[in-house]
Amino acid sequence: MNIDLNSDVGESFGRWELGDDEAVLDVVTSANVACGFHAGDPQTIGRTCTWAAARDVRIGAQVSYRDLAGFGRRFVDASLRELTDDVVYQIGALQALASASGGRVRYVKPHGALYNTAVHHKEHAQAIVDAIAALDASLPVLGLPGSALLAAAEKRGLRTVREAFADRAYTPEGTLVSRREPGAVLHDPDVVAERVLRMVTEGVVEAVDGSVVSIDVDSVCVHGDSPGAVEMARAVRARLGDASILVQPFT
Repeated sequence: MNIDLNSDVGESFGRWELGDDEAVLDVVTSANVACGFHAGDPQTIGRTCTWAAARDVRIGAQVSYRDLAGFGRRFVDASLRELTDDVVYQIGALQALASASGGRVRYVKPHGALYNTAVHHKEHAQAIVDAIAALDASLPVLGLPGSALLAAAEKRGLRTVREAFADRAYTPEGTLVSRREPGAVLHDPDVVAERVLRMVTEGVVEAVDGSVVSIDVDSVCVHGDSPGAVEMARAVRARLGDASILVQPFT
């Protein structure tokens, strides 16, 4: 068995630093790099891409609503054309900085509110897909299984990658519990590692009500901005290794 581990990185901005990107990049196999709309200035993005390329970690464009003040966690009622152009802009910026840093963009993943909105909002899901198809149709799309985003990507002929979350609580419907709810984010490395092992080997995750939800997973995310993110990522990778599961990029 094999699985990809991804993490959100490059989310600092100017003198504001978030996460320990270098340490996280020592553990994961794919890096969702902020593209400047929810976090990440050119220096942060370029530096992060350099670190990822040096470790042969795959670079992905983590595109967002244009919401720097809200860290991309607020819905923006953008038109289809506006959002498509915003996503093209972000991927293009990351492609340039990644290339200058010795790497290249290998996939696309929405961030925050855009990710969650694209689970059900067909127009915004389509905008993301239209942007990727217009720019580089070879780029895979990373998203939640059963989402409108992956359905639109499949219909357009794009490769889809099904994602699960190591450190987030799930609803009985298989979606993520809102960060506004208590217990939405998990912090215990041992608990997180065991959840991931069950996701990968059994294809299930325990929801907040105790029910067991079936999930299909190609890549598991450990959020780089969570407290203890490095310890959780290391615990997950060690637990998978103990179970003889190969951790490798999906690209």
